[in-house]
Amino acid sequence: MIVRRFFVMVFAATLLVGACGGDPPPPPAPPQPDQDSLQRYNDSVAAAEAARRAEAERLAAERAAEAERQRLMREARATLEEMVFFDYDESEIRDDAATALRAKVDILRASPEVRIRIEGHADDRGSTEYNMALGNRRAEAIRAFLVGFGLAENRFEIVSFGEGRPLQQGDSEAAWARNRRGQFVITAGGDAINPAR
Repeated sequence: MIVRRFFVMVFAATLLVGACGGDPPPPPAPPQPDQDSLQRYNDSVAAAEAARRAEAERLAAERAAEAERQRLMREARATLEEMVFFDYDESEIRDDAATALRAKVDILRASPEVRIRIEGHADDRGSTEYNMALGNRRAEAIRAFLVGFGLAENRFEIVSFGEGRPLQQGDSEAAWARNRRGQFVITAGGDAINPAR
């Protein structure tokens, strides 16, 4: 009986060792996707990439359009602020000044909220009183020119500084020519400037 138990135990131990030893069975292979699933996945990735590219292009176009709008606004502002010059002891609009003023007219028509102060200036030859009156005549001539194109007179205020605010110091014709001018200051609607159409 003891021998029998011994054989049974040895047999059980052998079975146990045999069952525990060795390599585990390999894991099952992952299932292979079918062609339809693979195609749907590739299509969704391509669609997402196309949507991302389209959004990036849209944003780039918006940024470019805004940059162009800002550039045109800066140019329009510069045109509105561009000075005009006068001949000695004259308040008549010269041809070059008329060209600059006509460019302002187009922008002012497209920008009805814009208001401008027209400043008349003179060189330092002549009396202070005379130069103040001359600066006023120059500012008034500019306003009359602009109003003559159908712009409302109340959009423009005029002021004369006479010889009091020289643009260039000196006693030469070059300095005096720079000081005989009309200057433009935007007093309202500066953020509503529209380039001429």
